[in-house]
This record gives sequence, C-alpha cells and structure tokens, in this order.
Amino acid sequence: MIFRYNESSALSSLDPAYAKDQAMIWADNQIYNGLLQLDSALRVQPCIAKSYEISEEGRVYTFHLRDDVFFHYDTSFPKGTRKVVAEDFVYSFNRITDDKVASPGLWVFEHVKKEGGKYCFTAIDDSTLRIELKEAFSPFLGLLTMPYTFVVPHEAVEYYGADFRKHPVGTGAFRFKYWKEGVKLVLLKNEHYFEKDENGKSLPYLDAVNISFIVDKQSVFLEFIKGNIDFLSGIDANYKDEVLNHKGELQEKYRNKINLTKMPYLNTEYLGFFMDSKDKDNPLANKLIRQAINYGFDRKAMVRYLRNNIGFAGEGGFIPKGLSSFENNDNNGVFYSYNPAKARELLKQSGYYKDKKTIHLATTSSYLDLCKFIQQQLNLLDMDIKLDVYPPAELREMMAQGKTLWFRGSWIADYPDAENYLSLFHSKNFTPYGPNYTHFSNKEYDRIYDLACKETDEQKRLELYAKMNKIIMDEAPVVVLYYDEVLRFTQKNIKGLSVNPMNLLILKKVYKEK
Repeated sequence: MIFRYNESSALSSLDPAYAKDQAMIWADNQIYNGLLQLDSALRVQPCIAKSYEISEEGRVYTFHLRDDVFFHYDTSFPKGTRKVVAEDFVYSFNRITDDKVASPGLWVFEHVKKEGGKYCFTAIDDSTLRIELKEAFSPFLGLLTMPYTFVVPHEAVEYYGADFRKHPVGTGAFRFKYWKEGVKLVLLKNEHYFEKDENGKSLPYLDAVNISFIVDKQSVFLEFIKGNIDFLSGIDANYKDEVLNHKGELQEKYRNKINLTKMPYLNTEYLGFFMDSKDKDNPLANKLIRQAINYGFDRKAMVRYLRNNIGFAGEGGFIPKGLSSFENNDNNGVFYSYNPAKARELLKQSGYYKDKKTIHLATTSSYLDLCKFIQQQLNLLDMDIKLDVYPPAELREMMAQGKTLWFRGSWIADYPDAENYLSLFHSKNFTPYGPNYTHFSNKEYDRIYDLACKETDEQKRLELYAKMNKIIMDEAPVVVLYYDEVLRFTQKNIKGLSVNPMNLLILKKVYKEK
C-alpha cells in the first residue's frame, strides 16, 4: 500500500509558508491541514474547523475547532505530540505576515484588519478562532484553503529553525519520514489522523507515499509504463501523440494497461494587449482591431489539431470552465467564435486596411506552435503579424514593465473563485504591483468589482461576475485561447484518487487493489 509518484520539478521546501508551486503544494497537502479544505467540486468544506460563522456585514469570521486533532509525533515536543488549539493558528498566520519569514503567501491576508500594527487574528479560547477583515471580501474562505494557511506548531519551528523546511511537522494524513533532496521523499501513514471516511473507517488507507525526483519526463513516462510509478499528471509534448489519439483519448495499445481521467483545469491561456500604450500609431489601441483578432482564428481547430483535444476552446470569456461563473452569462457560453467575415468587416471599419502596420506578438518557444497557427489564420485576413520569441523570464519582465503591446499569458487559479480571474482587470492591480498585465481600466468595471467583493449572496455575486466578464469581452483587452484540462494517468490498481479543477493531489482516500 505504497503510492509512488514522480516530481520532475525541484522541491525546495516542505514548509507551507513557501508553498508557491505545485511540487510544494502537493507534498504539503499530505503533511498539513488548515481550517478548511476543498472537495472535488471545489466547494469549501470543514477540516480542522468543524464549523464557522460569518457576521452579517461579512467582516468577522468565527471558527470552532475540532478537539481531536494532534500534531505528528516529533522530538520537538516534550511528550512526542500535542493537540492543536486556536493559538496555533494565530501563530501560524502571524508567521506568514512576518517580514523576517518572507513568505510569498503574505498577500493571502491582505484583507485582514490591523490594529496597533498587528493583524486581527484572535484565539477566543482553545477551540475558538476569530478573524476580522478590514471590509467584506466574499472569496476569503477560499483563501483559507491554501497551504499558506496550514497550521504548524511553534515548538517544531523554533526547534528546527531554518531546517524546518526539511523537518516538517503537521497534522496531515501522512507524516514526514525521509527526504534526500533531488532523490526521494518518503511520507508514512499518520496512525492518529482525525478524519474518517463515510463508513467511519480511519483515513488514510495507504501505508506510505514515495516521491521520486526524476527530471527527464521521457524517463518518467517509461517508468510509469513499466509499473514503477502509480500516477502521472499531464502529458509532455514529446510523447503526447504516442499516448493519445487526435480525440484526446488513450491509444488502443494502452487502454487495457492504464487509466486516463480528464477534468477542466482552472487555467486560462490567453493573448493580452497592453492598453496603456503611449504609442499613437499602435493599431491595437483600436477596439475594433482587437475584436477582429478575436473573431479571426478557429480556436476549436487549434485545440483539436495542436493539443490532441486537450482543453476547451476559449469562447466563453476569461473565467475558465470548472467554475460556476463560467456558464453564468447572457451569451450561452460564447463570446467569440470563428467568424472570418465578421473579422474582415471589423478591420474595414477600423481603417486597418488603409494604413496597414505590422503587429508584433511576443511569445515563448513552448507556445510557438499555437501562435504560428493564429498568425497564419490572421494572415488570411490580410493582417501583418510578426512573432517575437523570448525566454520565459524575459517575457514575464516585459509584460510586467509594459514593454510589449501584445503577449501570450496564462492565469492559473490560486483559489477557486472567479474574483481571482477578474482581479486581473481591476485598475488598482496594474503591474508591476498587481496582476493586471494589460493595464485595462474601466470605471464601471471597477465599480462592479468592488460591489462583488462585498456581496455575501452567492447568486447576486455570480450575476456581478457575469457583468464584469461581458465588459472584458466587449472591450477585448485579451484574446482567450483555451481553458486547460487536467489529465491524470494511473495504474489500473489505483482506486479512490479524486480529480478536481485545481489539480490538487489528495491521497487520504486512495488505495491499491491487490
């Protein structure tokens, strides 16, 4: 009952204060818990907090903790372990906000009120925690499911100091056993874990989790096919056609050997226009030209032929498939479908053909095939498109500094709320100080955004999200390419591995058939 998976990316820490990428998030999800957790449909569920209340004005959150949650046995505790109390969350949250810790998760608590220079995290008693916000922020519960908010014991952090990164102590379904960096990480079953399944059986079912760190993805795939690895997430371009047919299904020779599970992934791939350009001759400053580009290429064909049907054509706005807000609009889920006649008409209205200029699209080599497809289809509309290829780090810097007028970007959700995507277009979030790479600014959009953040009624908030999504699509500061998809490959004997639109790895209910 050992679950084996490979992590090709470097794992730099097992301290949840630094869980900024998938490799760390996956490992930390096994070792730690927070107040709340997400189910497979991304609904917020209790975890260490058995219940909670939100004040009528939406500013004060009160959490009631379970009394059967203990930290893992560790030499940092005088008696080997200790029960989790509310003060542990106060300590853990304050640690994230401590400048000396320099956690990349500090932004998670930017909505929390401060008094006398201290954040308003209060342990009312051992089982009651209160958090007070500056003003209502409806997605806050979702933020509390992130690894940055996982609870850690002050004894272990103080005992190990900087080495806590490689001596983690949490409350999760698996406890730390061994880590040789770049080679192997071993986690063992937490025999005292507090969660049970629907039949009252203690979790987890597995005895251990074994994580290898093979960098070469081709080698990882071969190990998986040999049965030495139980699980793969995603598929590398080098063997995509070997495994999948043009419909995105398993090739015939693999159907009796492995399982494939697919689900929408909260990742929107897009092309962004820089809207704050001072260049008066910039053709992309004309909304009609931006709309023409949106109509001017076939997204469905692009996904089908270049991605083996992995993902969904980006016709439904910036909010991705997998969130409830995706379907909640007045366009039956479609804003821009392939319509070259409409694109030509918009280009004529814009005056583009009278004073044709070269339009540069900045991308990276990983997405060059997609950009070439778009370039070729726009060339058929007599548009002059040139592709500029940059290293990823250089392109990110250019985007942050507004040094490219048209660029390829993507946004993967940090938490499961459409606000996470819509914040990319709020005028207060201009880069380099926020995620608004396009520098889109619209007073009506900002007004609705502020209302939505304070709205506690979910249906009303969804309606406000739909209005913002429509403004974005009408003004066209972006071209949505596609919404991504999670692909998970498992051995035939792996059961109970849930799949979710954030691609979280949850192993506490996984088991292996003999």
